[in-house]
Amino acid sequence: MTADLVALCFDAQDPVRLARFWADFLGWESADDTTLVPADDTGFRLRFLPSDVPKTVANHLHFDMTSTSLEDQQRTVERALELGARHIDVGQRPEEGHVVLADPEGNEFCVIEPGNKFLAECGFIGALAGDGSQACGYFWSAALGWPLVWDQDEETAIRSPLGGPKVTWGGPPLEPKTGKHRLHFDLGVAGELNAEVERLVALGATRTDVVQHPAAHVALADPDGHEFCLTPIG
Repeated sequence: MTADLVALCFDAQDPVRLARFWADFLGWESADDTTLVPADDTGFRLRFLPSDVPKTVANHLHFDMTSTSLEDQQRTVERALELGARHIDVGQRPEEGHVVLADPEGNEFCVIEPGNKFLAECGFIGALAGDGSQACGYFWSAALGWPLVWDQDEETAIRSPLGGPKVTWGGPPLEPKTGKHRLHFDLGVAGELNAEVERLVALGATRTDVVQHPAAHVALADPDGHEFCLTPIG
């Protein structure tokens, strides 16, 4: 049995405040002060974990939010700004139609222009876009049992058979990894934990002690060094 993606975790200096921003922006409910439950088909939760390490570099993952019209895109941007987001410059060109923002702790996200065919069948969270190799996309497709929905020019994307956002990896050139990433996946394992660890290692994962969790959790890294955790469930 493959592991399930149960949460995307954010390191946060103020987890409660950051959870409140994303709850208000996405319209999701709170399971507790720092965990959000999707109100759509996203399929995984958001968790905000305490960290005293300041953000210094761009995240390797960010959300791409969809728009149905230019007016809808503008409303989404305005709502985000009212809640505490801000505009940022990541090198986007004036002719590009998407708007790049950062949440109150600097985590980047994009509001995509209407008419984006790649995200046409997706909901408000169209994609979780990542810096990563083709090998990383192949690993996560096998790890989660999600089919590849894009595999071209070393760019890959997967999507849950149940729908929700796509998860994408942009291919080379890759940004150098400096320290622990601020975002990571939490995978839930209903079966034997050690067996699942062995399966993931055989697929290309490595053990790591960078992610600190209770002893019942196992920390691994994917082929590009992106940390993730396994948690027994059930």
